[in-house]
Formats: sequence, C-alpha cells, structure tokens
Amino acid sequence: MATEQLLSQCQRRPDSEALLLLLMAFMMCPSPTSSAALTTTTLQVQPPELTLLAGAAEKGAGILYDFDGGGWCSTIEDCSKRKKTGLGSSNLMKAVQLAGIFSNDQRQNYDFYNWNIVFLRYCDGASFSGDAEGNDQDGSELFFRGLRIWEAVIDDLMKKGLANAKQALLSGCSSGGLATLLQCDDFSARFPRTVSVKCFSDAGFFLDKKDIYGEKFIRSIYNGVVHLQNVSKVLPRDCLAKKEPTDYFFPSEVIKSINTPTFILNSGYDSWQVN
Repeated sequence: MATEQLLSQCQRRPDSEALLLLLMAFMMCPSPTSSAALTTTTLQVQPPELTLLAGAAEKGAGILYDFDGGGWCSTIEDCSKRKKTGLGSSNLMKAVQLAGIFSNDQRQNYDFYNWNIVFLRYCDGASFSGDAEGNDQDGSELFFRGLRIWEAVIDDLMKKGLANAKQALLSGCSSGGLATLLQCDDFSARFPRTVSVKCFSDAGFFLDKKDIYGEKFIRSIYNGVVHLQNVSKVLPRDCLAKKEPTDYFFPSEVIKSINTPTFILNSGYDSWQVN
C-alpha cells in the first residue's frame, strides 16, 4: 500500500486531530509489503522494508509507527551471521501475527485497534543508530545504515502528511526501546511546539551492571556496537569529550539529555540482561 493511500484518510478529515504513534518494538510485525528509503540498506545491499496498513475509515486519524527490534550485533562475526537472517536481510524477513497494541481487534486493543500502522523492520543491529561500513568474513561489504534508515523514512513520511499530527508518541521495546530514547528529541524536534510529543521506552533500559556471572555482559555488547557501527552521531556531542562513547549508549546516561516527556517501563528482573 502506498504511503499516500494511508495518509489520505487523515487528510480527508480536517476536523480531526492526526495522531502519530511511532513504536520501535521487539515483537509482532507483519511481513513487509513495500520498500522505502532506497538510499539506505540493510546489512546487505537491500532496501529496508516498510509496511503500511490502513486503519478504520470512521476515525482514520491515528498513525501507529513501529520500529522493529531484536538485539544487536557487536562484531564482524556476529553481523556476518546476522545478515543471513531476517534481522539483517529484508529478503529473509518472515511474517508474524499481530497482537496486543498492534491488534485490530477492539476487544484486545481498545485504544489503537483502528489506527493506521507503519512498520519499519529492524535490520541494522544497532538500534537504528549506526552509520558505517565493514568487511564481511566472505570478503563482501557490511552496511551499517540504521541512522540513515531512520532519517530517510521519517523524513519521507513527514513530507507526506505526518507533519500534520496534533499528538505524537514515539515508543519501542527492547533494542527498540533504546532506539526510542536515542531518537526521542530528534523526533520531537520535527513537530511544532503546539504538538504534544512524548516517548515511551518499554524494556529498553539496559543497565551497566554485572550479571550473575560477574561479567558486564551488556557493556561488552554495547562497546562493540558503538565502535563497529559508529553510533557517535546519535550521542550527546557535549558529553563525548568527558567519557567513553559507550557510556552514553546506556539509557541511564541518554535520559539525562532528553528534553521530551518520556515514560520508562522495565521489569525488575530482565532475564536477557541477567544472562
């Protein structure tokens, strides 16, 4: 479905408020139906996948935009393996069944069941923040283009009608929750001050602490991601001279520079984080 078809529902209702919900989530994304941002790539030389699903016509004012998640790749070896999966190649992405906040069933999802949905599948391994290239183990190139994917897609959609939103919520889960925090103020800055913009990070607040084995598991991953994929463009520039870039990839540091109202939801015991 074309972006213009999706947005035309909002544009036909000038009396209603265009609502925009961007979700960078770990779960529940359908198979892609159209490509976008052709100047960007997945880990392989392929365009990222963008799926647009129209909501109910009677309201048609809500936009639910999902940025997929799914961990990170922190070494050439990890990323080389990842490009052979649906988390690194748009050719290998599989369909999943919608549920929860993404469901079009009013009984399950009263607040958002009839919203328009935008899905951007996760394919860069750095929470949509990398901008670099590397050499694969087989001699081919790896493309770390998460930041370009984010910028190209949101720029394109804003031009096609999303800039008319009256309320906007940027959200995500797991690695998408980290992406939410990293891009929160950039997202907010794209709207006039009269627009109510907020961010919601679900299960994305990873801590710089030792795991049950006495190792800093998350730091070892983040350190690799930060240096391999060159995520410095999304980190606070005025802070990079004070600490290592890896320090500012942790949510505990990122939130110190966020000006947009932000809600954080996290389990007291994250099984993935405690390893």
